[in-house]
This record gives sequence, structure tokens and C-alpha cells, in this order.
Amino acid sequence: MAFTSAALQTIFASPALASRTRTTSYSFPRIASVPRLSRNAVRCMASGDEKTEQSSEPTVVPPTTSQIPTTPTPPKPQAPKASTKFGDVLAFSGPAPERINGRLAMVGFVAALAVELSRGQGVFTQISEGGSTWFVATSVLFTLASLIPLFKGVTVESKSKGLMTSDAEMWNGRFAMLGLVALAFTEYVKGAPFV
Repeated sequence: MAFTSAALQTIFASPALASRTRTTSYSFPRIASVPRLSRNAVRCMASGDEKTEQSSEPTVVPPTTSQIPTTPTPPKPQAPKASTKFGDVLAFSGPAPERINGRLAMVGFVAALAVELSRGQGVFTQISEGGSTWFVATSVLFTLASLIPLFKGVTVESKSKGLMTSDAEMWNGRFAMLGLVALAFTEYVKGAPFV
């Protein structure tokens, strides 16, 4: 700080600067050597005396990381536990009905297309020739497999990660329901298998 101040005094007091800028030049006493001052000392440059005064402001020492108080992080709010009551799980807006119907529609749509491609039978022919037994057995199996975790309080959202999310399953089920209805309607109107 003192060195910078002395250098600025030397620059402003030079006659070359005064003649170029055409301003009134103030003459400052030239200092041959600048005494080394401590960090907390302030030198009075206006009067030219060399006494040092202590700064009236307290010295601020930055705290170390061990001295900084840490605020505790609040605990994460826990999601409310899903209801395991029979009426809540199977309610119209509950977690089970649309999900189970979507899963059954996905299996039914793929199975209907696979049988149609392999045997050349339409959906209505498949149902009338023993397909209803397979439909009931698959429906019972998938319904129980879907309901058991829900009655234990496990939500589908808690198990969905990455690409296979609960929303993706829901949308795939909706598209499969539409596809199965469209397949049956097309075969009914056409009077023949779709493929």
C-alpha cells in the first residue's frame, strides 16, 4: 500500500506529466525510501510525518472451515405411505384398476397378434376356440401378482427407475387397450383376420 502510494506521488509530481496535461501541478515531497509498515499500520501522507497509527477498524481474520458453524440439513420429507385398505387399492381412482387392466391388455394384444400371425385366426375365433380359458387364467395370475405388492404398501412409483418407469407402463397399457379394441373392431368390420 505504501509502495503504491509513493509510486503514484512520484508519477504525479514529475514535470513531464504536468506539461502534457496542462493542469496545475502540485508538488509533493519526494520520498527516497519508503519505510516498511506493518499490516495494521496506516501512514498519514497528507502531513508528511512518518508516524504510524494503528487502524481504528478491527482486523478481520477469515474463519477456517472448522470454525464455520454448519447448519444441519433438514430431514427429507417422507412420502405418505400408500393405503393398504381393499377399498382404497381397488377404488376407481386407486392404484390397481388401470394398472391391472393395462398389464392384461399388453399381454392380450401381443398374444392376439402372435396367434393371428402363427395360425391365421382372428381375435373372435381365438376366444371361441379355447382362448377364454387362457384369458381367465392370465387375468387371475396378473391380478394377484399386481395386488400383492399393493396390499403390502409397496407403490409402483417407488420401484420405477431409468427407462422402465411407472408412467411408461401406464401409457403402454393405455395404448395396448386401444390397440386391442382397434384390432377387434377392424376384424369385426372386415370379417376376416387383420393379418
